[in-house]
Amino acid sequence: MSTHYAPLLRSDIVTKLCKLHLDNQLVEKIDRLPIEMHPRGKQAIRCCVHKVRAVTKYRAMAVFGFNFYDEEDELTPLSEYAKLALNRAKKSERYLTVIDEACSSCVKSSYTVSNLCRGCVGRHCAFSCNKGAVSFVDGQARIDHEKCVNCGMCMKACPFRAIIYQPVPCEEVCPVGAVSKNERGVEEIDHDKCIQCGRCVVSCPFGAVAEKSDIFQVIDNIRSVKKVIALPAPAIFGQFKTEPGRIIAAIKKLGFDEVVEVAKGANITSQNEADEFEERVINGGEKFMTTSCCPSYMLMVKKHMPEIQPFVSHTRTPMSYTAELVKQQYPDALTVFISPCIAKRSEGYYDPNIDYVLTIEELDSWFTASEIDVLACEHEEPDNSIHPSGRGYPLIKGVANSVVSYSKEENKSKIQPIIIDGLNKLNIRTLKSYAKECPSNLVEIMSCDGGCVGGCANIGNIKTATRQVQSFSVEKK
Repeated sequence: MSTHYAPLLRSDIVTKLCKLHLDNQLVEKIDRLPIEMHPRGKQAIRCCVHKVRAVTKYRAMAVFGFNFYDEEDELTPLSEYAKLALNRAKKSERYLTVIDEACSSCVKSSYTVSNLCRGCVGRHCAFSCNKGAVSFVDGQARIDHEKCVNCGMCMKACPFRAIIYQPVPCEEVCPVGAVSKNERGVEEIDHDKCIQCGRCVVSCPFGAVAEKSDIFQVIDNIRSVKKVIALPAPAIFGQFKTEPGRIIAAIKKLGFDEVVEVAKGANITSQNEADEFEERVINGGEKFMTTSCCPSYMLMVKKHMPEIQPFVSHTRTPMSYTAELVKQQYPDALTVFISPCIAKRSEGYYDPNIDYVLTIEELDSWFTASEIDVLACEHEEPDNSIHPSGRGYPLIKGVANSVVSYSKEENKSKIQPIIIDGLNKLNIRTLKSYAKECPSNLVEIMSCDGGCVGGCANIGNIKTATRQVQSFSVEKK
């Protein structure tokens, strides 16, 4: 979900690459793409047109599935990476990469004195600093960054708000401290800490954090004789301003043999989680249980919160159950999950029933490249066997409400849900405290603010998406 122009650059590149591949011209024309997108004479976004072109090349490499550091020779053309991508069978476990050339403008997080400083007699800033980092030169406050420990006391003390905090956006939003600068001043992702939440991708003002893609492998498999089935997440029905039937029809127009809603698997998850809650909490005496459908949360528990592990539901995700159903019916078919977030790529990597994961953002680029107008597609009847609560999974409280609806009548009043809306630093501390004392017996956790409709790989406005999904997840009387 774009909140600034930088993420749109990736969508534009994915669209152009898809168009070239669909026209069977990818290898022949890809080397000219950076030049065509950024011709001489056009005002450069960065210092010069050459740097803009270099960044475009590395963004294309990421779409092909390569890290910046995979480049062994700078003279290797994009067409060579395109050939390697088209012949690649093995998926990558790590989908996030930082483009070195694009990550060059953020300074280290620090406190800075602005020109609003009045050089007042009170010297509140200097008085508040116990490290001696603040001094006055020519009547203006100065901060010695060799002494400063970034405590922020000077900023809080200044009566004129003349001291500002200059963050590094990707570091600031990372809830687990997985992003930091290396010795060259370029951000790096510590994959041993990373929970694949995608906040760094969305927040970077320079589009330097990119995700690798499998879109070309999916297109090629659709062109083959293999049966390829799309598994769209329920969040997709909030991303296009039309009813689910037209979205399903548009996905089929791309060449998918079938479209199976993951809301179908959400119904299974709800039933199993309701049964598990009864067994573990109501009858088993456990203090509480958390949901388990958010992969970022599951990575958070594994890497950073082992104390919460005993309380996590053992129930699998809607994606997992849906893919299992499809593979049982079509053992030789390829499954492609269409995701509102990046974290599902990580889950899909380890799920034997998931062959590929595409994001909704990539799907939209594919629609554009194929000249498919979703709103103009003919309506196709959605699966009426799906309980509407399954389509409500991407909403905050959607999972908890669905679990309650699937519980036995005598158990419904015993369930007291509490919601963790977004895995930010504050909510992570709150969640950790639940290991000692939890104010509820069922905890729903969503990594993205607002639920899956707020996922980092969506294209729609979260408020509009929420309203649309709500309208499709209400049981008709």
